Amino acid sequence: MKKIISLISLLLSTVSVAHDDSNSDKKVFSEVVVTESVSMLQGTGGNIGLLKGEDGLLIIDDDYKVNVGALEKVLDRKEGKPRFIINTHWHHDHTGGNEHLGEYVTIIAHDNVRKRLSTAQEIKFFGMKIQASEKPALPVVTFDSSLSLHFNGQELKVVHYPNGHTDGDSIVMIQPANVVHMGDHFFSGKFPFVDSESGGDVMGMIKNIKTVITTLNSEVKVIPGHGPLSTLTDLKDYSHMLETTSAIVKEALDEGMSLQQIQAKGFPGRWKSWGEGFIDEKKWIKMVYISLKAGEHS
Repeated sequence: MKKIISLISLLLSTVSVAHDDSNSDKKVFSEVVVTESVSMLQGTGGNIGLLKGEDGLLIIDDDYKVNVGALEKVLDRKEGKPRFIINTHWHHDHTGGNEHLGEYVTIIAHDNVRKRLSTAQEIKFFGMKIQASEKPALPVVTFDSSLSLHFNGQELKVVHYPNGHTDGDSIVMIQPANVVHMGDHFFSGKFPFVDSESGGDVMGMIKNIKTVITTLNSEVKVIPGHGPLSTLTDLKDYSHMLETTSAIVKEALDEGMSLQQIQAKGFPGRWKSWGEGFIDEKKWIKMVYISLKAGEHS
């Protein structure tokens, strides 16, 4: 419970916290080597993708604002300041570093990321209200459906997948490294958060994940928005979970059960471990329920 409360307090937090240089960056971020040129940095927010090479540094997402000082220390040990940041979506556990880093780094994201960061937002599911971000935090390069960035001998194909986790999510394919950063479309081994107030939809997420899977090969390295470095098999297991648990909720809903009755019934035992992360079983059932009910009126 303590861990869940801590995570909720951090999620999307916009509280301004001064950089604490006494904290070692090594205590905040751990690095997982993905390929010779790609790493995954794990802090307290969403996983960061790091691409290094002769052109410099590029990062995908930048964790919470409170951790930006530690992140800069990690990057300084590489090849210095990043040239580009790609935001996979607007949530502040993935864009919190924007406000500081955006003073000298080019930020790239989908059109809706800039729209949501530049205006006040509300996450009713958690009873949270989020203030508009300052100008330096806003992406300066935005796109509608996709964008390609050629950097360090790689092509980064940034593709918008609508109405999954939010309405502004992008998935980043890196070739020929054979790496994909999924953003929060993928919580590896856990139930995800689907932000319906920001245009997210469980059914949309299911569709998007199934589409992405068809574009990947068996050797791909998968960086999830949250969780450990993963494989195509892990992503397929996640897709199966999304589809199966949603079908369970839909069947119960079709039988006339209320949300509370469905939550009381729960899922079969095989899905219990998926609720041990940030989103427990009851929260996930509620998210599926909200999406299904919204679909009835769409």
